[in-house]
Amino acid sequence: MKNNLLNIFVIVLLALLLTGGSVMAEDSLAEIQEKGKMVVGLDDSFPPMGFRDENGEIVGFDIDLAKEAAKRMGVEVEFKAVDWDGVILSLKNGMIDAIWNGLTITPEREESIDFSQPYLENSQSIVVQADSDIETKADLAGKVVGIQLGSSAVSAVESEPKVLDTFKELRKFSNNTEALMDLQTGRVQAVVLDVIVGRYYISQRPGQFKVLEEDFGGEKYGVGIRDGADSFRKALNAALDEMIADGTAAEISEKWFGEDIVLK
Repeated sequence: MKNNLLNIFVIVLLALLLTGGSVMAEDSLAEIQEKGKMVVGLDDSFPPMGFRDENGEIVGFDIDLAKEAAKRMGVEVEFKAVDWDGVILSLKNGMIDAIWNGLTITPEREESIDFSQPYLENSQSIVVQADSDIETKADLAGKVVGIQLGSSAVSAVESEPKVLDTFKELRKFSNNTEALMDLQTGRVQAVVLDVIVGRYYISQRPGQFKVLEEDFGGEKYGVGIRDGADSFRKALNAALDEMIADGTAAEISEKWFGEDIVLK
């Protein structure tokens, strides 16, 4: 009896593999194409990657990249503001299809989600007031340091416990804008954040902040997608490759950064 049941199980399994394989196939791209849009989750206060302009419209470098990639994949794009500390969960539970918002590729994140190919290099910089006497990481001893909750800056700082242990406090904020506001008013003495974002803020407020030469390490940005969404990832990478090859990515980079900083 047991042998008969085993034989039946094997026959059914072979039938599924040989004739019903398409049912079991990964179809993440087809699902996005069927609904006609790619839903992108982001922190909408993260300039110049993604933020709201004076008219309340979501704009930015990553926004322009995502729009162009979606067009090349034959779908629309919808941008959905989410709590950055819970953005990975929003992706995993299907609320969004991608995280395209200066998302750093880290080993911890790679354990739970997949990524596109890297498209930008970044580092975790230290921003202080322009007239601050803080010049190095050692000078952060006894200081209150601000950081965005859920950002890769948290793991970057925590990876250097000898430095972290000297802080008076590592104060976490819901976004970098709030952290920099507290830096401006003196409630924190330094903020650790992506150098791309830090330099953008400095360009918007000349003479107010400066970026230290020392940082908390280099990293790369990628688009976050659900684990196992291979067909979507391949299509996304193909769109990025096309945009790099034909110069569209460079044009978008020059618009937001004044130069082409896209990885080739």
